Amino acid sequence: QVQLEESGGGLVRAGGSLRLSCAASGNIVSIVYMGWYRQVPGKQRELVASITSGDNTNYADSVKGRFAISRDNAKNTVYLQMNSLEPEDTGVYYCNALIHSKVYFNYWGQGTQVTVSS
Repeated sequence: QVQLEESGGGLVRAGGSLRLSCAASGNIVSIVYMGWYRQVPGKQRELVASITSGDNTNYADSVKGRFAISRDNAKNTVYLQMNSLEPEDTGVYYCNALIHSKVYFNYWGQGTQVTVSS
């Protein structure tokens, strides 16, 4: 079994920073891709940032220049450093990973709430 455990969400004022972490554990052969998605009530879950095993990164236009995604392969962990936070960044942030265990499978974390007050 593979699990994703997220941490680091919380309440912050606009202009502040937060760092999210997501650690994968279990019977892992390799991790192809890890990413962060955001969901707000009434809207579809959207990609915030992603990183491949080759360290290729991708960001939503709304977070470019403010957020940075990174990964520690030795710890099977992905991080999302969020700076200059805006109220529009509020939402539930979900970790996502394509992991080779017995088979390749797309896993999701349980989500962590990020609230940015104005």
